[in-house]
Amino acid sequence: MNPQQVASYLDLDVREVIKLASRGQIPCRKVRGEFRFRQAEIDHWVESRMPTLGADRLAGIEKGVTAHHGDEPGSLEICPLIPPNGLAVPFLARTREGVIRDLVDLADAAGLVYGRVDLIDEIRRREELCSTALMPWVALPHPRRPVPYDIAESFIVVGSAPGGIPYGAEDGSLTRLFFLICCKDERTHLHVLARLARMLHADQNVEKLLAAEGREELRDILLTLEAALV
Repeated sequence: MNPQQVASYLDLDVREVIKLASRGQIPCRKVRGEFRFRQAEIDHWVESRMPTLGADRLAGIEKGVTAHHGDEPGSLEICPLIPPNGLAVPFLARTREGVIRDLVDLADAAGLVYGRVDLIDEIRRREELCSTALMPWVALPHPRRPVPYDIAESFIVVGSAPGGIPYGAEDGSLTRLFFLICCKDERTHLHVLARLARMLHADQNVEKLLAAEGREELRDILLTLEAALV
């Protein structure tokens, strides 16, 4: 990708992309004197920065990714990716390993997993790079890369543990809300991350989700939060 393509992809001014590249603040390399970027590296860079991005910036990323791939705005929504029994309230795992295993089992019970052991291993390896508990009270575990052969289709499963679970948050706090995100391609993955981060951006939204007393109430709140996105 060249600077213009990255700017379009992330809904940034091309001058901002060049400035970031010149300062070594975005992954890139020079080829014949021109900055060049790999989409996978850009996706990981965006993912690591999402907790610090404002709602408008997240909306821009979602818009840019959608346009880059020729999709219609709003064509990919979060809630339809959650299977009918894909929410656990309360979520009973007690350790990081238990979180990963129980979330995958939730998806497996919904008929969405082909390679359970391989999928758990990929998610575990991603957590070993750095914890996905990047937002207050929330973790977004996912495989290191898309897993098209381990899953039937892209999906999200959700676990709400009001008591909290130690999941490696940088500040040492407990994590209470888990969204396992498994996608068949990078496009869907980054779009889902940006859209979900927008839904969870305000602390009061997370508090509403944690207050849900059952999975249907949790789903209703998620539907309301997503409908409020503009």
